[in-house]
Amino acid sequence: MNSKMTPPPLARSLLSGTAGQRVAAAHDFLADIWKPSSQEIQRILKARASALAQEPVAEQSVAGSLEVVEFILAHERYAIESRFIREVAVLESLTPLPCVPAFVLGIANLRGEMLPIIDLKKFFELPDKGLGDLNKIIVLRSGAALFSVLADAIAGVRRVLLADVHPSPPTLTGIRRDYLKGITAERLVVLDAEKLLSDKSIVVQEEVGE
Repeated sequence: MNSKMTPPPLARSLLSGTAGQRVAAAHDFLADIWKPSSQEIQRILKARASALAQEPVAEQSVAGSLEVVEFILAHERYAIESRFIREVAVLESLTPLPCVPAFVLGIANLRGEMLPIIDLKKFFELPDKGLGDLNKIIVLRSGAALFSVLADAIAGVRRVLLADVHPSPPTLTGIRRDYLKGITAERLVVLDAEKLLSDKSIVVQEEVGE
């Protein structure tokens, strides 16, 4: 009897290839088995916000990394710095708005607060999968600017080394390129939340207030 057994595809991925390929395979495996709930993301964000409030500003940048919330958008992996994220919630009670750009889906009632919902897939001209039961909204805030962006799924909270965030490649063109901080070797697209929040073409508070 032959004692050798062929390992399953996942095991072969984790045991073969370069170190970078093995790390990527392990990350994909962990992402598949751990899908955090909105409550779990909220708990992590609140705990981090509380910790940051007690840390000197100088110490926050010593690590040379960014804490981000990773999410899925049109089968691609994106990230936004957690310091710009107020909360993550399930998309409910969407009301369309007249006379707004196509990327503004409408407004949603979140515990009595009306929030504009921005579809980054339309804004970045990405393939549109349509809305589903698992869609989440990520509430972004910086000063007076406040709106939500739509995500197909939330992958979790993680840290990204600044040294690993590289400028956008020359092959990346279009409006998406203008709102990126950079891309990691594992193809995680880190968005520039500050630029998004300061873009007057996205902020639709005037329309919501009417």
